[in-house]
Amino acid sequence: MTGGAGFIGGHLSERLLSDGHEVICVDDLSTGGYANIAHLAGQPGFQFVHGSVLDPDLMDRLAARSDTIFHLAAAVGVELIMSRSLDGVFTNIHGTEVVLDQARRYGHRTMIASTSEVYGKGAYGGHTGALREDQDRVVGSPLTRRWSYAEAKALDETLAYLFWSERSVPTVIARLFNVAGPRQSGRYGMVIPRFVDQALRHQPVTVFGDGNQTRSFCHVQDAVEGLIRLVQHPGAYGGVFNIGRPEEVSIRHLAERVIALTGSRSTIRYVPYQQAYGDGYEDTRRRVPDITRVQRLIGFQPRRDLDEIVRSVIQDRRAVIQDRRAGTATTSQRRQPGPCGQEGE
Repeated sequence: MTGGAGFIGGHLSERLLSDGHEVICVDDLSTGGYANIAHLAGQPGFQFVHGSVLDPDLMDRLAARSDTIFHLAAAVGVELIMSRSLDGVFTNIHGTEVVLDQARRYGHRTMIASTSEVYGKGAYGGHTGALREDQDRVVGSPLTRRWSYAEAKALDETLAYLFWSERSVPTVIARLFNVAGPRQSGRYGMVIPRFVDQALRHQPVTVFGDGNQTRSFCHVQDAVEGLIRLVQHPGAYGGVFNIGRPEEVSIRHLAERVIALTGSRSTIRYVPYQQAYGDGYEDTRRRVPDITRVQRLIGFQPRRDLDEIVRSVIQDRRAVIQDRRAGTATTSQRRQPGPCGQEGE
């Protein structure tokens, strides 16, 4: 598993181990936290390797010991993409090349974690409904930094498909829609943990733009279930599938829900995009998945609603705060030798 020490990787490793699988987790510790997998250290069948997906020799040695690859490693998060766009493009595209080369060499089934970002501003022709995998995309100018991530991940998908169609590598592409849950960091712009941290401190909850833009959120455990079942299903090979929960919410309403569920005294403060991210940022007004395709193939049905997702993050963050108040080290301080990275939004 690449990017295995990240937010989704930690939960995916837990699930695979509980199902009786062995897991090799490789991560360069560039974004995120080792805390996501520290509790797995020493468990039978789990191994963490500090290394980069860009290292073909390392990836070859690890692939030789595996039978399935989950490729989660990526440069993610709006703040990171806006500040280090070139690094993000290189890491995302070249890392996927390395992974697919090893998958071809050993014949491994491979899950490529992609993102709803590939849809860009939305579907072609003014379509305003839920986004379907086979619809055309509308992406902004290639000279606008905001879209560099979408372009890189779209190319990742093309590579995965071509390795399937031309080299018979059993690849599956999952477009993740705003996966959230315990242990997710708001450091790189992930909205729910950022809102929760602000609300628990009774600070203004900062909403970028007018707050009327809408998104949908999926609990990490529901997303993990979908990833595992897809990669195990031969009917998924060569395909792309939305993984998300089609429960649409405006960012303003999300902020209100976080404030209510935390019992916070926070107010909402609206921040212009340019002030938040500088030049080169554009937003999309609506992003909600059509999950018909994945429902028909594997019966995927997210079980946890938005309030459950938010409550799980609140519980997680409160536990960290209680550690601090008790004078003990925080989870990340206790367990983290450095940061880590992976796909997820």
